[in-house]
Amino acid sequence: MSHTAAITAKRTRNVGPTKARWKSPGKMEPRYTVNLPAELAKQVQRYAEAADTTMNKAIATLVRLGIESQEHRKRDFFRKLRANLANDDPGQRDQMVEEFRALILGH
Repeated sequence: MSHTAAITAKRTRNVGPTKARWKSPGKMEPRYTVNLPAELAKQVQRYAEAADTTMNKAIATLVRLGIESQEHRKRDFFRKLRANLANDDPGQRDQMVEEFRALILGH
């Protein structure tokens, strides 16, 4: 089997019967193309298989969960900041600065 045939076979292996899907003009969803590193693509594929869903839906779900997680981290940080605002301990202040830096930079 040639390389092209192998790629084509791999892409069509899990495809079921196709149906025409008509969407009303007001319901158009934006489409994006993303390039994932090979290891990350494998992780997404394993997630999609475990969740019995398509790669597209798996990526959308993982992005949504990541955004929600980021929002939760922000809320937790600002809750801690309000609770410790009156605290004048330099160690506590340094810890809050580090948490804020990690929150903003994603580390």
